[in-house]
Amino acid sequence: MTLDSLPGKAQAYILYNAVAGLLAFGFAILYWDSPELARFPVYLLIAVLAGALKVHLPGITATMSVNFLFVLVGILELGFGETLVIGCAACLVQSFWKSNPKPRPVQVLFNVSSTAKAITLAYWTFHLLAPHVEASYLPILLALSATVFFLMNTVPVSMVVSLIEGGNFSKMWSQCYFWSFPYYLVGAALAGGIHFLNGLIGWQITLLSFPVVFWIYRSYRLYLGKLESEKRHAEELAGLHLRTIEALALAIDAKDQTTHDHLRRVRVYAEEIGKDLGLDGLELEALRAAALLHDIGKLAVPEHILNKPGRLTPEEFEKIKIHPTVGAEILEQVKFPYPVAPIVRSHHEKWDGSGYPDGLTGEAIPIGARILTAVDVLDALASDRQYRRALPLRDALTVVVREAGKSFDPQVVQVLERRFIELESKTQAMKFHKPALSTDLKVEHGAEPAAGFENTGTPAAADPSAPRVDFLSSIAGARQEGQMLFELSQSLGNSLSLDETLSVFAVRLKRLVQYDSIAIYLRKGSQLVPEYVSGEDFRLFSALRIPMGEGLSGWVAEHRKPIVNGNPSVEPGYLNDPHKFSSLRSGLAVPLEGVNGVVGVLSLYAAGKDAFTADHLRMLLAISSKVGLAVENGLKYQIAENSATTDYLTNLPNARSLFLHLDREVARAKRANSALTVLVCDLDGFKQVNDRFGHLAGNTTLQNIARRMREICREYDYVARMGGDEFVVVAPNLAPKDVPEIVLRLRQLAEEAGREVCGENLLSMSVGEAYYPLDGTDAEKLLAEADRQMYRAKEWHHEQAAATPRRTGARAHIATIQ
Repeated sequence: MTLDSLPGKAQAYILYNAVAGLLAFGFAILYWDSPELARFPVYLLIAVLAGALKVHLPGITATMSVNFLFVLVGILELGFGETLVIGCAACLVQSFWKSNPKPRPVQVLFNVSSTAKAITLAYWTFHLLAPHVEASYLPILLALSATVFFLMNTVPVSMVVSLIEGGNFSKMWSQCYFWSFPYYLVGAALAGGIHFLNGLIGWQITLLSFPVVFWIYRSYRLYLGKLESEKRHAEELAGLHLRTIEALALAIDAKDQTTHDHLRRVRVYAEEIGKDLGLDGLELEALRAAALLHDIGKLAVPEHILNKPGRLTPEEFEKIKIHPTVGAEILEQVKFPYPVAPIVRSHHEKWDGSGYPDGLTGEAIPIGARILTAVDVLDALASDRQYRRALPLRDALTVVVREAGKSFDPQVVQVLERRFIELESKTQAMKFHKPALSTDLKVEHGAEPAAGFENTGTPAAADPSAPRVDFLSSIAGARQEGQMLFELSQSLGNSLSLDETLSVFAVRLKRLVQYDSIAIYLRKGSQLVPEYVSGEDFRLFSALRIPMGEGLSGWVAEHRKPIVNGNPSVEPGYLNDPHKFSSLRSGLAVPLEGVNGVVGVLSLYAAGKDAFTADHLRMLLAISSKVGLAVENGLKYQIAENSATTDYLTNLPNARSLFLHLDREVARAKRANSALTVLVCDLDGFKQVNDRFGHLAGNTTLQNIARRMREICREYDYVARMGGDEFVVVAPNLAPKDVPEIVLRLRQLAEEAGREVCGENLLSMSVGEAYYPLDGTDAEKLLAEADRQMYRAKEWHHEQAAATPRRTGARAHIATIQ
């Protein structure tokens, strides 16, 4: 390094220091004063030895020694010329002692002249002010002189280094030199102590100060060694961080083969534009990491969409649009010390708010994302993709410039337009190292997976062990298969009853695909529930409740993809009892899709291993959509049928269903010559519940009463809601002697239901009964008689409520007191 090779500002500053140093030397020689000739050589020798005790400063190519202590002693003990010579001699030793490489002349000139200037200002600060202050203030004056020496010794070095290397002066000075300021103050205290002892004993006591100098040097070394160790550790962590980021970028490359060097080129462009726009520190680190990782969310996008050799469909684009959000969520888990995730999340936002995922506008988009968006699009346009050829860089830039103020930040586009040639040259000069992944490696070991291979239905021509089939047999087989598929499809539309449809379908399907067991699961919420089961292990499959995404059938429903020769035992709940055994070894499952998505799964199970072929799968897929629609229509018919016979509020049979059921029960009683009891129940006080607590409370009360009536009645009793607050119980073979107990329990449940909702006794129940054949031989007569008895019971209850509140119905009352 020569003076001519340095920047102009650095040259001027070095020359200024050289002139100031020469003037100081001239003044020192002109006014040389050395009252004690023996003391000066001793001080000089110790200062030279101290100059050799130097330490390297972290972050810059500079050193520091402890010779400042003897400069401060010289300020107190010696003349100006002697102090100047001691300081500059120690500086020369510091520059040349164990220096590799040896310093250039310009460096030596700057170091010596700066030292001379610092000593001059510190010396005269003390001696010009000392006559004007009291002796008690001399320590403060000495500390002030040490401070001046510290500033004049460190500021010029930081200044020239920043001018040469282009760094920030204040940041460099605070990080590299400011930490040493306390040592200068300690040195001032030691110099004051040496001066005091010299006055008591003599200047020779200064010889004993060298151990103190060495102690200061060692503390320097230990402190700077710790700083260097921490810096090295931080650099290693930063290197590890960067390598991890590059490894993640490599994972993106492995998923999306279109990126190639796209990520690294984007990083170079984005980093340089970020510097141009004033980003530094953590903002620049975040931009650097985001440039490499902005596409990591594409790991959640199917490869056939990423590498599609054509335009995307609206559905495929919706899938692509998740990658900024997914990428941000992945990177949030890394806990970067700088904001990477917000940049990745917003790198597809547009200046005018038409981007995704959040529709941010203008400066609401993070500056890193605004830079990344423009650079990403420019490089994508200038790169070959499956769906188009690359544009020339200038044409690609024209597209980006045209979108300034719409898609891109105009300020970013302006920098890109000004520097794109320079940045492209820089990326072309860089050699990106991309490790080759072993994606084409053929692994010799491993005969087959633990679950075995899927039977792919090897054609007979490719399988030498298969029997030969002539073309006439092939034609006949294909015709037969087509006829059977036609008949199977026709049968799916012959009935609206789901049970009947599935039963006929299962029988005819077995002529096409041989199976040992069939299960048709319907989707209900987040579960698959068996709707039709036939064949081996009937009870086992009927009891299954399969969560979506789990097991063989759950996976098929979740992913809408078939499975051939899967393992039936993976169905949740299948053979979870180790004492059970099943011979089923193969499973074929296909999704059944209706108009609004997957409605269920058709699963076939067989005892043989790899029992199903690709032909079986093909035939099932040919009819699965028709089966799905038939199932969907059957479910709609079930809902319509249920709504016609079921009360919407209580889920009890309604009046229409009651009359049909009662007719059947009367006919059965006639044939079997058996008894039949009909109970008509009406709530007393229900109007008060609605009036005082509202209709919602009334509905809740009716639902509770319906539930409790089902609980207290026998399994084969029939409970229905006639309408309003009136219920009917049809009880086959119920003896008249047992009726009062049933009536009492019905009244109690009505009272409890009222208290549960209203918190007070508002409800009771009046019950009337009729018996077949005593009170009638058809449904209408039985209901009419039970209704009359209920109203008689209601009147009697109103009359006797105060005296006998728990007795119901005239007949029940008489039966109880006899």
